[in-house]
Amino acid sequence: MMNDSITGTAALIVNSAGQYLLHLRDDRPICDPFVFSLLGGAPENGESPEMAIVRELKEEAGLDIPDLVPFGLVGSPGRRIQVFLGHWDGDAAALPLSEGILVHWFDYDKLPDLKLSPGTRKIIDKHRAHLTNRPHPSAVHDPTAATTALELPDRRRARPSGVGGHLYLVVDGRVLLGKRSPTARFAPSTWHALAGHLDDGESVRSCVAREACEEAGLLIAEGELDLVHVVHLREGNTTLMEMFFRPRRWVGEPQLREPDKCTEWKFFGLDALPEDLVPYTRAALEGIAAGRPYTELGWEA
Repeated sequence: MMNDSITGTAALIVNSAGQYLLHLRDDRPICDPFVFSLLGGAPENGESPEMAIVRELKEEAGLDIPDLVPFGLVGSPGRRIQVFLGHWDGDAAALPLSEGILVHWFDYDKLPDLKLSPGTRKIIDKHRAHLTNRPHPSAVHDPTAATTALELPDRRRARPSGVGGHLYLVVDGRVLLGKRSPTARFAPSTWHALAGHLDDGESVRSCVAREACEEAGLLIAEGELDLVHVVHLREGNTTLMEMFFRPRRWVGEPQLREPDKCTEWKFFGLDALPEDLVPYTRAALEGIAAGRPYTELGWEA
């Protein structure tokens, strides 16, 4: 159960076109009247936020969205709203709306023309910050969408950190690995965990969540990532700290979002790892399987 200070819930729902589902509230004496907001409501009778958002979506709009994941908090002291992230591709006009005036899909570029409730634009902007193709959200769930030819923000061009974040995603006893591109600067044509180095001012968990979205189209809330292993790696005069995180929940299936870096995603049995696997990744996976939290490589006398 989440923190007792949470007084409301909301659902940030995105479709495969990268549009956001917004709810026009009634024009009467209620909180935030006649503005566009996210669907949601307050927990009732001791409900957890997870239970409340499922009930509210069903009651307000007849929606049943599996695999909702916590995405962030908005609001102010005394009014904290837990936002959940989900994916749905249905017809908004066909929803049996029981509260409010309408629900509608909106492109991100249309948001400046709308009157939005406090916090709605903030949480949508946070979601946009996880996407590679910021000028237009069409690539959110589209594995065929282009992922190049766009200007990256200045912080992405900062000097890479010596700390790396890695995704340890296991489904039915099999771990997700990616085949590095033959033209990749690091470990070409070699299997590796989904990974990246920190952008300027970024936390490791934020890095893993961002890389999961950018490289594979997986949506993961930072708070859903648990540290499972650390590799302290020494290569010549360079030392690196490689950290592996396991997600409790996520949305989406692995997609080839950056083919210039990764040419294939594949799940491998933990007892059948590929031979051409990055050595420190193998060491980390073996350490996790053995229940060890820490590995040192390259420090041998």
